[in-house]
Amino acid sequence: MSRSSQRIQVIDSHTAGEPTRVVIAGGPELGCGSVADQLKLFRERHDRFRSAVVNEPRGSDVLVGALLVEPADKSCACGVIFFNNVGCLQMCGHGTMGLIVTLAHLGRIQRGEHRIETCVGVITATLHADGSVSVQNVPSFRNAKAVSVDVPGIGKITGDVAWGGNWFFLVEQHGQRLELGNVEQLTDFTWRIRQAVNAQGFPEIDHVELFGPPKSAAAHSRNFVLCPGKAYDRSPCGTGTSAKLACLAADGKLRAGETWVQESILGSTFTGSFRWEDEATGRILPSVTGTAFVTGEATLLLDENDPFCWGIRL
Repeated sequence: MSRSSQRIQVIDSHTAGEPTRVVIAGGPELGCGSVADQLKLFRERHDRFRSAVVNEPRGSDVLVGALLVEPADKSCACGVIFFNNVGCLQMCGHGTMGLIVTLAHLGRIQRGEHRIETCVGVITATLHADGSVSVQNVPSFRNAKAVSVDVPGIGKITGDVAWGGNWFFLVEQHGQRLELGNVEQLTDFTWRIRQAVNAQGFPEIDHVELFGPPKSAAAHSRNFVLCPGKAYDRSPCGTGTSAKLACLAADGKLRAGETWVQESILGSTFTGSFRWEDEATGRILPSVTGTAFVTGEATLLLDENDPFCWGIRL
């Protein structure tokens, strides 16, 4: 090991099957501004750090990183910047659940409510006695209903555009089998949809979400979620569930306070509900509950002599 090797301390976890890697020490200096300001610096000056933490050879395409930072809002337990294999994420529901169990594992928080500053606003996460975590997400809403796009090689696909902390294109009628053994076909299918949606007026869309009948009698729906880096979400997706709740609320298919159990492609579940922020504009305040487990503690070593020190990038 080179004497100049940089050490990064991380805690790994998974939420409903989807991994999170929380950087607890060794991250870059990002100043004392808001998390949104710190994200700007992180994106502009430290992208190779992002790549080193989550990309191969230390990580994988599916891994989501969470960098602990100092919050500008001192009522918050921490600030956090989420990122994946291709860039930064605005919000991450499963990652927030992983962050909370990580902080509890470190003894930094106890059961109860904790405010967390993200680049899209302050959220509240509750660590329950049974170890589950509820995330009170940012205000969510449907931006456009029944948007039809022509997808090369597929044909016309219709879906809703909604915000749940990230931008989603949500599709009900797609003719695909939402089975774990069909993920290669589902990945290709949703990637084509994303490219078409971006090209036809919605360039901000970075997630595509397909819905179908659940396998479990306790769930209301099963989903497949394509993430920005072309990996699929192993969990039911917290921001995706928030976007789904916004669409259900807008259509009058789910009332405030009622629960919606969203099943992932693995069969794991999140339980969601909402209350209205502004019923006239369709803006809701979603809550999503799931369970995360710490899987490891590690020190990553960044050696400048290593040709893949900063990760293998797409």
